[in-house]
Parts: sequence; structure tokens; C-alpha cells
Amino acid sequence: MIRIDAIWLATEPIDMRAGIDTILARVVKVFGAARPHHAYLFANKHSTRIKVLVYDG
Repeated sequence: MIRIDAIWLATEPIDMRAGIDTILARVVKVFGAARPHHAYLFANKHSTRIKVLVYDG
């Protein structure tokens, strides 16, 4: 089971072609740091798709 203590939603769109390293860099840039057991949600430009990163430390 995946443990999620908090969910964070980015307000700016992300390119859905972005890989895990790019998304993690965006998390650090936008939220300051990637915290264990937190989920980070990113939408595309038209808000038709969501990409979720669950950071487990």
C-alpha cells in the first residue's frame, strides 16, 4: 500500500513528456523540497491530464 500523508497541487502546467528527474526538480523548485510520503500533482496546459509523483524518501 502506498502511504500518502499530504497532497500538493502545482498551479502551473507541466509538459507531460517530462520524466521523473524533471518532475522532481520542479517539485524542489516549486515546493522547496520533496518530503517523504507526500504526493505532488501536476496538470497539463489544458488540464485534461494529471501526472502524480509520490515521493517515498
